[in-house]
Amino acid sequence: MHDYQRPPTLHRYAPRAELSAALLEGQFRLTPANQALVLSFSTRWDDVLFDQYAADGACLVIHNTELFGERLHRAVQKTLPSWAGIDGVVEYGARAALGALFTKSLAEAHEHEWQFAWRPMSPQARMNALTVKIGNIESFAEIRERGSYAA
Repeated sequence: MHDYQRPPTLHRYAPRAELSAALLEGQFRLTPANQALVLSFSTRWDDVLFDQYAADGACLVIHNTELFGERLHRAVQKTLPSWAGIDGVVEYGARAALGALFTKSLAEAHEHEWQFAWRPMSPQARMNALTVKIGNIESFAEIRERGSYAA
């Protein structure tokens, strides 16, 4: 068993409007995947990942990943009390210790994902996308444009 630790920063590449709502209201959309609701981030700054979005793409950089994770899990738990949440690194090309939900193909390895996921405790639960709000995160996050990274 290895120590569990979130990376020091998380990066979410998306259209600017989506990221503005995330920064100001803590609004995030969980989407269905593999019998769970998920929200993915990258553990790295990578200008190439901006290419997945329209010209208005930007990056939300979260600096306090522990506080962010706690607030996100708490918000989802309030909305979906009978669901279990976990987050961890996605592994590429081999089955992840956290299971199929955290396993992706080698072709996706450039994304360097950290994923938050929630599974229903009851098998008949409906898998609908869900928007949660964790409150303003400006005290520990910022929006950056392509090419603006400074270590």
